[in-house]
Amino acid sequence: MSNIHKDYIGSKFGMWLFLFTEILLFGGLFILYSTYLHKYPAEFHLAGKELNVYFGGGNTVALVTSSLFMAMSISAIQKGDKRLAIIFLGITLALAFVFLINKYFEWGAKFHHGIYPDSPTLLQRPKGEIIFFGLYFVMTGLHGIHVLVGASIIIYVLFMLKNEKVNKDDFVLLENTGLYWHLVDLIWIYLFPLFYLIV
Repeated sequence: MSNIHKDYIGSKFGMWLFLFTEILLFGGLFILYSTYLHKYPAEFHLAGKELNVYFGGGNTVALVTSSLFMAMSISAIQKGDKRLAIIFLGITLALAFVFLINKYFEWGAKFHHGIYPDSPTLLQRPKGEIIFFGLYFVMTGLHGIHVLVGASIIIYVLFMLKNEKVNKDDFVLLENTGLYWHLVDLIWIYLFPLFYLIV
Protein backbone atom coordinates (compact mmCIF):
# COMPACT_ATOMS: atom_id res chain seq x y z
CA MET A 1 0.00 0.00 0.00
CA SER A 2 2.80 2.38 0.86
CA ASN A 3 4.47 1.67 -2.50
CA ILE A 4 1.31 2.73 -4.31
CA HIS A 5 1.25 5.92 -2.27
CA LYS A 6 4.90 6.64 -3.11
CA ASP A 7 4.21 6.08 -6.82
CA TYR A 8 1.25 8.43 -6.62
CA ILE A 9 3.34 11.17 -5.00
CA GLY A 10 6.17 10.63 -7.47
CA SER A 11 3.83 10.80 -10.43
CA LYS A 12 2.25 14.02 -9.21
CA PHE A 13 5.64 15.55 -8.47
CA GLY A 14 6.91 14.59 -11.92
CA MET A 15 3.87 16.19 -13.56
CA TRP A 16 4.34 19.43 -11.63
CA LEU A 17 8.01 19.53 -12.70
CA PHE A 18 6.96 19.03 -16.31
CA LEU A 19 4.34 21.76 -16.05
CA PHE A 20 7.00 24.09 -14.63
CA THR A 21 9.14 23.59 -17.76
CA GLU A 22 6.09 24.38 -19.89
CA ILE A 23 5.53 27.59 -17.93
CA LEU A 24 9.18 28.53 -18.52
CA LEU A 25 8.80 27.89 -22.27
CA PHE A 26 5.67 29.97 -22.74
CA GLY A 27 6.83 32.51 -20.16
CA GLY A 28 9.88 33.20 -22.32
CA LEU A 29 7.66 33.66 -25.36
CA PHE A 30 5.38 36.03 -23.43
CA ILE A 31 8.43 38.11 -22.45
CA LEU A 32 9.56 38.16 -26.08
CA TYR A 33 6.08 39.29 -27.14
CA SER A 34 6.07 42.07 -24.52
CA THR A 35 9.47 43.30 -25.65
CA TYR A 36 8.41 43.63 -29.27
CA LEU A 37 5.03 45.08 -28.32
CA HIS A 38 6.88 47.85 -26.48
CA LYS A 39 9.03 48.45 -29.57
CA TYR A 40 6.27 48.29 -32.20
CA PRO A 41 2.97 49.18 -30.46
CA ALA A 42 1.27 50.72 -33.53
CA GLU A 43 2.20 47.84 -35.84
CA PHE A 44 1.05 45.23 -33.32
CA HIS A 45 -2.25 47.07 -32.94
CA LEU A 46 -2.87 47.18 -36.70
CA ALA A 47 -1.89 43.56 -37.22
CA GLY A 48 -4.05 42.43 -34.29
CA LYS A 49 -7.11 43.98 -35.95
CA GLU A 50 -6.74 41.45 -38.78
CA LEU A 51 -7.34 38.51 -36.45
CA ASN A 52 -10.90 37.28 -36.11
CA VAL A 53 -11.97 37.85 -32.51
CA TYR A 54 -14.91 35.45 -33.01
CA PHE A 55 -12.55 32.60 -33.83
CA GLY A 56 -10.44 33.45 -30.80
CA GLY A 57 -13.47 33.93 -28.55
CA GLY A 58 -15.04 30.68 -29.70
CA ASN A 59 -11.84 28.80 -28.97
CA THR A 60 -11.66 30.41 -25.53
CA VAL A 61 -15.18 29.22 -24.72
CA ALA A 62 -14.36 25.73 -26.02
CA LEU A 63 -11.22 25.36 -23.89
CA VAL A 64 -12.66 26.87 -20.70
CA THR A 65 -15.70 24.59 -21.02
CA SER A 66 -13.47 21.58 -21.71
CA SER A 67 -11.52 22.28 -18.51
CA LEU A 68 -14.80 22.27 -16.59
CA PHE A 69 -15.73 18.86 -17.99
CA MET A 70 -12.24 17.56 -17.27
CA ALA A 71 -12.65 18.54 -13.61
CA MET A 72 -16.11 16.95 -13.56
CA SER A 73 -14.65 13.73 -14.98
CA ILE A 74 -12.08 13.55 -12.17
CA SER A 75 -14.80 14.22 -9.60
CA ALA A 76 -16.97 11.48 -11.11
CA ILE A 77 -14.25 8.82 -10.97
CA GLN A 78 -13.45 9.79 -7.39
CA LYS A 79 -17.07 8.94 -6.60
CA GLY A 80 -16.75 5.64 -8.48
CA ASP A 81 -19.01 6.69 -11.37
CA LYS A 82 -17.07 5.28 -14.32
CA ARG A 83 -19.84 5.92 -16.87
CA LEU A 84 -20.15 9.60 -15.99
CA ALA A 85 -16.37 10.01 -15.94
CA ILE A 86 -16.18 8.61 -19.48
CA ILE A 87 -19.00 10.88 -20.69
CA PHE A 88 -17.38 14.01 -19.25
CA LEU A 89 -13.95 13.07 -20.61
CA GLY A 90 -15.52 12.39 -24.01
CA ILE A 91 -17.03 15.89 -24.00
CA THR A 92 -13.59 17.30 -23.09
CA LEU A 93 -12.12 15.47 -26.09
CA ALA A 94 -14.88 16.70 -28.41
CA LEU A 95 -14.23 20.31 -27.35
CA ALA A 96 -10.50 19.83 -27.95
CA PHE A 97 -11.30 18.86 -31.54
CA VAL A 98 -13.64 21.85 -31.85
CA PHE A 99 -10.66 24.03 -30.89
CA LEU A 100 -8.35 22.34 -33.42
CA ILE A 101 -10.90 22.50 -36.27
CA ASN A 102 -11.57 26.16 -35.47
CA LYS A 103 -7.83 26.86 -35.52
CA TYR A 104 -7.46 25.01 -38.83
CA PHE A 105 -10.03 27.26 -40.49
CA GLU A 106 -8.53 30.37 -38.91
CA TRP A 107 -5.03 29.55 -40.11
CA GLY A 108 -6.44 28.51 -43.48
CA ALA A 109 -8.01 31.95 -43.93
CA LYS A 110 -4.68 33.61 -43.13
CA PHE A 111 -2.82 31.39 -45.62
CA HIS A 112 -5.49 32.12 -48.24
CA HIS A 113 -4.75 35.84 -47.85
CA GLY A 114 -1.02 35.22 -48.17
CA ILE A 115 -0.24 35.75 -44.49
CA TYR A 116 2.11 33.04 -43.31
CA PRO A 117 5.79 32.97 -42.25
CA ASP A 118 8.15 34.30 -44.95
CA SER A 119 5.33 34.80 -47.45
CA PRO A 120 5.94 37.53 -50.08
CA THR A 121 2.78 39.33 -48.93
CA LEU A 122 3.85 39.38 -45.29
CA LEU A 123 7.44 40.41 -46.06
CA GLN A 124 6.18 43.56 -47.78
CA ARG A 125 4.70 44.79 -44.51
CA PRO A 126 6.38 46.91 -41.81
CA LYS A 127 8.81 45.03 -39.57
CA GLY A 128 6.54 45.22 -36.53
CA GLU A 129 3.68 43.49 -38.35
CA ILE A 130 6.03 40.78 -39.63
CA ILE A 131 7.16 40.14 -36.06
CA PHE A 132 3.57 40.14 -34.78
CA PHE A 133 2.44 37.48 -37.24
CA GLY A 134 5.66 35.52 -36.68
CA LEU A 135 4.91 35.39 -32.97
CA TYR A 136 1.26 34.63 -33.68
CA PHE A 137 2.07 31.56 -35.75
CA VAL A 138 4.81 30.32 -33.41
CA MET A 139 2.86 30.78 -30.18
CA THR A 140 -0.58 29.65 -31.35
CA GLY A 141 1.03 26.84 -33.35
CA LEU A 142 2.98 25.62 -30.34
CA HIS A 143 -0.16 25.83 -28.25
CA GLY A 144 -2.07 23.91 -30.93
CA ILE A 145 0.51 21.12 -30.73
CA HIS A 146 -0.07 21.00 -26.97
CA VAL A 147 -3.82 20.70 -27.57
CA LEU A 148 -3.21 17.85 -30.04
CA VAL A 149 -0.92 16.07 -27.56
CA GLY A 150 -3.50 16.60 -24.82
CA ALA A 151 -6.27 15.17 -27.02
CA SER A 152 -4.12 12.09 -27.73
CA ILE A 153 -3.52 11.57 -24.01
CA ILE A 154 -7.26 11.95 -23.33
CA ILE A 155 -7.99 9.21 -25.88
CA TYR A 156 -5.51 6.96 -24.08
CA VAL A 157 -7.06 7.75 -20.68
CA LEU A 158 -10.54 7.01 -22.08
CA PHE A 159 -9.27 3.59 -23.13
CA MET A 160 -7.81 3.05 -19.65
CA LEU A 161 -11.09 4.13 -18.05
CA LYS A 162 -13.11 1.71 -20.14
CA ASN A 163 -10.76 -1.10 -19.17
CA GLU A 164 -10.87 -0.05 -15.50
CA LYS A 165 -7.11 0.62 -15.38
CA VAL A 166 -8.17 4.05 -14.16
CA ASN A 167 -10.71 3.72 -11.37
CA LYS A 168 -11.87 5.06 -8.02
CA ASP A 169 -8.79 3.72 -6.25
CA ASP A 170 -6.22 4.64 -8.91
CA PHE A 171 -7.00 7.79 -10.88
CA VAL A 172 -3.63 9.55 -10.85
CA LEU A 173 -3.33 9.23 -14.66
CA LEU A 174 -6.63 11.06 -15.13
CA GLU A 175 -5.67 13.65 -12.52
CA ASN A 176 -2.30 14.33 -14.16
CA THR A 177 -4.02 14.59 -17.54
CA GLY A 178 -6.35 17.14 -15.97
CA LEU A 179 -3.40 19.18 -14.68
CA TYR A 180 -1.87 19.24 -18.16
CA TRP A 181 -5.19 20.18 -19.75
CA HIS A 182 -5.77 23.03 -17.29
CA LEU A 183 -2.33 24.42 -18.17
CA VAL A 184 -3.18 24.28 -21.89
CA ASP A 185 -6.37 26.18 -21.08
CA LEU A 186 -4.52 28.74 -18.95
CA ILE A 187 -1.96 29.44 -21.67
CA TRP A 188 -4.74 30.13 -24.19
CA ILE A 189 -6.41 32.51 -21.75
CA TYR A 190 -3.23 34.59 -21.99
CA LEU A 191 -2.79 34.15 -25.75
CA PHE A 192 -6.32 35.27 -26.57
CA PRO A 193 -6.09 38.85 -25.25
CA LEU A 194 -2.47 39.28 -26.36
CA PHE A 195 -3.27 38.61 -30.02
CA TYR A 196 -6.99 39.14 -30.46
CA LEU A 197 -7.80 41.94 -28.03
CA ILE A 198 -4.62 44.01 -28.36
CA VAL A 199 -5.26 47.74 -27.93
